[in-house]
Amino acid sequence: MQVVSSYSNGMFCWVDLATTDPDAAKVFYSGLFGWEYDDRPTDMGIPYTLCQIDGYNVAGLSAMPPGMQEQNIPPCWTSYIKHDDVDAVAAKVTAAGGTVMMPPIDVMESGRMAIVQDPTGAAFGVWQPKEHIGAQLVNMPNALVWNELQTRDVAGALKFYRSVFDWGHDADPNGYHLFKLGDRMQAGMLQIDDSWGDIPANWAAYFMTEDIEATAAKAQELDATLHVPVTQVGDIGRFSVIQDPQGGNFVAMQFDGPVDPPPGY
Repeated sequence: MQVVSSYSNGMFCWVDLATTDPDAAKVFYSGLFGWEYDDRPTDMGIPYTLCQIDGYNVAGLSAMPPGMQEQNIPPCWTSYIKHDDVDAVAAKVTAAGGTVMMPPIDVMESGRMAIVQDPTGAAFGVWQPKEHIGAQLVNMPNALVWNELQTRDVAGALKFYRSVFDWGHDADPNGYHLFKLGDRMQAGMLQIDDSWGDIPANWAAYFMTEDIEATAAKAQELDATLHVPVTQVGDIGRFSVIQDPQGGNFVAMQFDGPVDPPPGY
């Protein structure tokens, strides 16, 4: 186990779930991933839960704010990109054609954050750490391992993320796009086609599993829905798209080969 102590600017560092029923979500994710929980008070009156493995933070969980529920926004996982200057990133987002959905705010002594949306419609967070650096464990079973943009406008997304975060780009022969931070693969991107239905552009969170068949079966036992059953991806591994009982979507992935070490190691 390698504990992450810091992240580079422009790297995904955290994911959290906004849900309609935090207590039920805790039961589901502890049953699926073995997470333990540390509830923290906030100055917004809504407790924030740190999801943990062996006492190390791997994700967050909280109740959806009333405003989101009034807009009938479903439970969702949000991916956060680390940066030392959230305000500067917010300005770049606007200049590049994106939208600042929640302007930069301080989160007590934990850090500073903003929620933004790229021009293709995918929302994500920007996190400026103070006491909370983000996930302390990644790229290991039951923890975050990948973030993937699913969008109908690949060209527009490439231009936006290059402008805001200076990400590089590669594409494999099968049309899967890779965002790069320096020489490191940072995240993926898929083109949404008509077969996907009316799914909106989004950043999907991937969690690693050692046994995808067992994870998918356990998720169903816990009343989750498999939007995509266990599926092979070339020689990389197998995945399943899972919707938790409250409606939050994520991807579980088993890799057939080694995964890069955590950032900074």
